[in-house]
Amino acid sequence: MTPLTLRLGHSPDSDDAFMFYALACGKLDTGGVNFEHILQDIETLNAWAMEGRLEITALSAHAYAYVCDRYILLPHGASMGEGYGPMVVARQKLPPEALRGARIAVPGKLTSAYLALRLYEDEFEPVFIRFDEIMQAVADGSVDAGLLIHEGQLTHASFGLHTVVDLGAWWWNTTGLPLPLGLNAVRRDLGSELIRRVSALLHQSIRYALEHRQEALDYALKYGRGLSSDTADRFVGMYVNERTLDMGPDGREAVKQFLQMGAQRGLVPSDVRVEFAE
Repeated sequence: MTPLTLRLGHSPDSDDAFMFYALACGKLDTGGVNFEHILQDIETLNAWAMEGRLEITALSAHAYAYVCDRYILLPHGASMGEGYGPMVVARQKLPPEALRGARIAVPGKLTSAYLALRLYEDEFEPVFIRFDEIMQAVADGSVDAGLLIHEGQLTHASFGLHTVVDLGAWWWNTTGLPLPLGLNAVRRDLGSELIRRVSALLHQSIRYALEHRQEALDYALKYGRGLSSDTADRFVGMYVNERTLDMGPDGREAVKQFLQMGAQRGLVPSDVRVEFAE
């Protein structure tokens, strides 16, 4: 078979590094399919997905509403909050109603965290800041509160910050479903046969990491942005687990409800087609 190189976009974070360790480090027989790993922050990947730039990409569940005609979702590789997720933090303890009218730092217009916050409370002033600069912006008082994704969910106390609302817990209590955050998608023009091969290889990579946890975690620590081994282990466990192998019927339903609720509120297009590759 003629070797084929596909571009695979994902975030330079410990959970994505853990998930794609086997592919990145040659642990699998890929049958002539080579993957060029493109590491970018999630909002850049969301913007690139709008252009169809990469054959395979991580993207926000929110962003999928705008690219569903170009990409099909994989049933694995998703990051979902099981009663936890992105959180809003502030310098002092605040009641959730204090967020109305507040200036809140958010990590990007197309992030799932931003859509979840707007579903929770839509009357606030968003201030768009890189995700890894939000805690400092809250700590120094340049915003009233900040919406945290990635490891900030675990490390914000070191900045003296307090949780105002955990959006994953709110979503769980509201719907009984996990909160869909990051998804993996494949460009439709690859065709059904190649999409199936890609899907199988990404699934094998996730399984390999879960079955060789310590070696995959050691690799992922390179992308931990200073996280301790214990904190990185906890963070990876939150977002790479058995549900990452297959999001299950409730995970699929969660993606649909998340985008349907956004459409009902006029926050995403109303004609979103949520479709999963097998």
